[in-house]
Amino acid sequence: MFAATKNINLNGKDNCTYRKTGFNDAQPDVSYYINENADVVPYGTSIINLDIYPPPALVIEVANSSLADDKGEKRLLYEDLGVSEYWIVDVQNIQVIAFTIENGGSRRITQYQVIPGLTIALLNDTFGRSRQMNQDQVYAWLLTQFQD
Repeated sequence: MFAATKNINLNGKDNCTYRKTGFNDAQPDVSYYINENADVVPYGTSIINLDIYPPPALVIEVANSSLADDKGEKRLLYEDLGVSEYWIVDVQNIQVIAFTIENGGSRRITQYQVIPGLTIALLNDTFGRSRQMNQDQVYAWLLTQFQD
């Protein structure tokens, strides 16, 4: 919704595998190609060869029982694959943990970089509201936040 209101081109990929020679395959819950790379991977590609295509700008893992693995092994894998940003949705603690990845390493961030203007605080607030309101109320509130 944020991308649509801010005219950010993005293409989400789910149920796909990222493969790069010399590294383990990655199967994120969802990933996004953004702006100039939004349409770089042909529609319907389920195995994305990172020796041919660029890595996605954003990878998101939803962690319910896998938080330790998502913070550790998976984060290292996404560093190796050259993803720009990695978000973990921590279901138990109702929060997003976000990392920027650069120079083969990662660090936590509070302002998203691949989607300018979107803040972690706003998403965390949204997730908290989703536990107290029904979905249409959360969407309506969120749209008012995007218009500010």
